[in-house]
Amino acid sequence: MDIRHNPWTILSSDKKYDNNWISVTEHQVLNPAGGPGIYGVVHFKNAAVGVVALDEAHNIYLVGQYRFPLEQFSWEIPEGGGPLGEDTLDTAKRELLEETGLVAQSWQPIVRIHLSNSVSDEAGVVYLARQLEQRAAEPEETEQLFIKKIPFDTAYQMVKDHEITDSLSIAAIQKVKLMLLEGEI
Repeated sequence: MDIRHNPWTILSSDKKYDNNWISVTEHQVLNPAGGPGIYGVVHFKNAAVGVVALDEAHNIYLVGQYRFPLEQFSWEIPEGGGPLGEDTLDTAKRELLEETGLVAQSWQPIVRIHLSNSVSDEAGVVYLARQLEQRAAEPEETEQLFIKKIPFDTAYQMVKDHEITDSLSIAAIQKVKLMLLEGEI
């Protein structure tokens, strides 16, 4: 069996919704067993980009904000989106400065992730930013942000205690923990 072979047959496709950030397409399909069905796919027009800003004392910067779709407040790593085709490192630098006012001298990609691959094609990347310098934050008008600098181990405990539920943040914080344990940081 070729694991790269798509076992789904698309009979027709209809774009149901489209805006500047996403489109939603409904596909009439035959599932892998040959049965008829529908499959809705959300296509993201931006790449998700996150940043773990880690200072020399192993403090991390978190951004808190109210997330409209969840109807709740969320603590996260600095993150945002950049147009597909834009260098994700440029997006990461922009988001870090916008949200925290930080500029980093050292950048390393640490996570590549599909964020909800059963219903969307949204892909993300997370960078580890080191050698930090504080400047003025430049948040977008749609953002009401709260910034906190805490010890990395506190952020890791927030993941363990389900206080951080954002998937990009969880993956990033767990990856940094692994890197710390393996002596890579």
